[in-house]
Amino acid sequence: MKALTFFLVILLSAGASAHAKLIHEKVAYELDGITFRGHLIYDERAAMGTENLPCIFMVPNWMGPDTESTLAKAKKIAGSEFAVFVADMYGVTIRPTNGKEAGAAAGFVRSDRELMRARAGLSIETFKSLADEHPINPDKMLGIGFCFGGGTLLEYSRTGSKELSGIVSFHGDLKSPTLQDDANAVKIPLLVLHGADDPYVPQSDVQIFIDALLKSNVDDWQLVQFSGTVHSFTDPSAQSEGARYDERTAKRAFRMMSDFAVEVLE
Repeated sequence: MKALTFFLVILLSAGASAHAKLIHEKVAYELDGITFRGHLIYDERAAMGTENLPCIFMVPNWMGPDTESTLAKAKKIAGSEFAVFVADMYGVTIRPTNGKEAGAAAGFVRSDRELMRARAGLSIETFKSLADEHPINPDKMLGIGFCFGGGTLLEYSRTGSKELSGIVSFHGDLKSPTLQDDANAVKIPLLVLHGADDPYVPQSDVQIFIDALLKSNVDDWQLVQFSGTVHSFTDPSAQSEGARYDERTAKRAFRMMSDFAVEVLE
């Protein structure tokens, strides 16, 4: 954990380490008769080491866990430093192929916040259970989420759980029907990274989110806004007017994530 300050930025701009050979396993789990399938990724050399890897629990954007871009991002983040688990919030029968399908899938989960919390919680429990057979440290686990995934983790934080050491939301949803009522329940340190010009999560949502936390007793939260930045700023494939990759902001955001990881995982 000593040299993590710029580690993730380097990975995401230059690609994964040429020396790392990553283990990638698909992990099935069930809730209410629905089968889910996530992805466990880590450097195979960790299996021969004396220390278990700290963990990154990753909830992807609304396109789900199996996309090429999501898995590439997970592998780069894992590198030789972390074990990454990519959660499945939909179930194996739902794998969106376009924005319309993704909107419907994400909308279904968003419409039932107890369901969202339960699926996120089960995915975290599944990741932790893998420590019996894999070189991971379940007591050091950072949650990160992108867009829909960021909103999912912020929703999960309102359960009062302490299962994660910290949460980082990248351009995530900030709305919740129980935000005002449940803000006091948050026990996990939060780092919320947001594009100041995001048309999908506008400043009105940002202010409501801030107001709820200011009125709460939550003592460890940060919200950072990036100028000239819209939605999906960490996604190189995003090139629309309202959702567009921003290299400068992405590097700054991942640097902040890296610093946050050093703090909460040590």
